[in-house]
Amino acid sequence: MSVVAHTDAAPNGASSEAPDPESAAGGVSESWRTRLTDLSFWAERASGIGLVLLLVVFTALDPSFLSSGNIAGILSASAALVILAVAQTFVVATAGIDLSIASVMTLGIVVLGQLYAAGTPLALCFVGAVLAGLLAGLVNGFLVAKAKITDFVVTLGMLSAASGLGLILSDGQPVTVTEGFFFDISLDGPVGMVSWIVVVAIVIAVIAHVVLFHTRFGTHVLATGGSPEAATATGIRTDRVKMAVYAIAGLLAGLAAIIVVARLGSTPPAANTTYLLNSVAAVVLGGVSLFGGKASILGPVFGALLLTVLLNGLTTLGVSQYYQPLSVGVVVVAAAFLMRFQK
Repeated sequence: MSVVAHTDAAPNGASSEAPDPESAAGGVSESWRTRLTDLSFWAERASGIGLVLLLVVFTALDPSFLSSGNIAGILSASAALVILAVAQTFVVATAGIDLSIASVMTLGIVVLGQLYAAGTPLALCFVGAVLAGLLAGLVNGFLVAKAKITDFVVTLGMLSAASGLGLILSDGQPVTVTEGFFFDISLDGPVGMVSWIVVVAIVIAVIAHVVLFHTRFGTHVLATGGSPEAATATGIRTDRVKMAVYAIAGLLAGLAAIIVVARLGSTPPAANTTYLLNSVAAVVLGGVSLFGGKASILGPVFGALLLTVLLNGLTTLGVSQYYQPLSVGVVVVAAAFLMRFQK
């Protein structure tokens, strides 16, 4: 004889007891309380939170800080650094570092200037700057990946070589660029405060995000940085990946060179080491692991903006330029401290 069991269960297996609203609210509240007291929560968002805090502080000290003119200046000033920070992110994601990135950018600047002075069409001047950066990046990648020389030594050597070559080619003299196109892309843009060089930086950041997180190559980059042995065991050619990221860094340094020339209207032959230090600082602020395997594009972009806002704000307030490197150092060390608590 069959027995039919009768239960009070709700249709579709749902519980017959309604959830307690107070209990649910308490759970959500407890979840947020746990997050806010967890240092890893702040470490993951250090660059974005720091950027907002700086904007609030500098605006409170000087209400004109958020004027349209100053914001436009900050965005334009950050464009080259954003590109260099993105370039550095690819290298750091493989547990490497590129100490030559600012010097390679300067070499691109010099090549552009010399081609321009020789009457070369502007488009070819741009190509020359990018190719110079790409070539330097390929040399770095070959020596690191194939010759198995430590990235620190290779890129330190390239730092000196690129700087010296730039001075030799230019004879230590800058070239003044009077082409109207440069002024147009540095001052005008599709939207009020956003110039075309800012648009270029945004496009590069978006492309970098897609490449790093939505392509097989990006997966290989993160795998190479996370565990080279495991990556090799799964069939990933880690040597090719390393060559590629240094080539990408060099290519982007060449693009950054064009933006610097557009902003300055000249081609300074002396390497600006501030770009090197700030590119690494932006990566650290952005939560990218210096040990590889963990990366972000948005974080370093915010980090570059944060550093630009910091220096701009201190200048606006009349703080001596001697204190500015100190402030950057304090911010970077604080971000590095927070990185210890990342999950």
